[in-house]
Amino acid sequence: MSDIKIKIIDREGNLHEIDAPTDMNMNLMEVVRSYELAPEGTIGICGGMAMCASCQCYVKSDHSLPEKSDDEEAMLSEAFFVEDNSRLGCQIHITEDLEGLEVELAPEES
Repeated sequence: MSDIKIKIIDREGNLHEIDAPTDMNMNLMEVVRSYELAPEGTIGICGGMAMCASCQCYVKSDHSLPEKSDDEEAMLSEAFFVEDNSRLGCQIHITEDLEGLEVELAPEES
C-alpha cells in the first residue's frame, strides 16, 4: 500500500478526505501544504523543524502516535490554542499505521 486515507478539517471547518502517500517520507504538515488546505505562508513557516506552531493540529481519532519530542513539547508550551490533543503536523510522519487518521487544523495565530 502506498496511500492511506486521512481526514483533515481545515481552519474554516471544512472536512477533506484525502489520500496521503506513505512511500514519500512526508509528514502531515507537508500533506496539508500539498493539498493547499491552508493559505500559502500560514502553515509550515519554519519548514518542518518544530520551531513554530503554524502546523499545530488537534488529533481527533484514537491513533497511537509517537511520543512528543522535547522540541515539540517546548514549541507547544509557547503556542496559542493548545489542547490536550495538540500535535505539530510536521512531527507526524505519514505511515500505514495512520490509516483513517482524523485531525483538525488549529486556528492561525495572529
